[in-house]
Amino acid sequence: MRLTEDRISHLARRMMDRLYKDDLADFPDEGMALREAKAAFQAYMRAGDEVDSFVRQKIGKLSRRVPEGGREWDILYRKYFEEEIAKRKL
Repeated sequence: MRLTEDRISHLARRMMDRLYKDDLADFPDEGMALREAKAAFQAYMRAGDEVDSFVRQKIGKLSRRVPEGGREWDILYRKYFEEEIAKRKL
């Protein structure tokens, strides 16, 4: 999934606001905290894209052809995706 820089900034800001509002975190340097939150979102999205590519290749290498968009493909995609996420501890 691709997110724009604006969307990532928005999500990072909302996350920081919620943490502060719920008294779970205090940010002495908000600029640095925002940069770190944005970097974390970007890393998570990058990892998700890598898992997506891996899963699509895995399905494509099956001995039988499984057409994308079909019920079987969706089931295999979810299964392999969840397995890979667990394996990478994301």
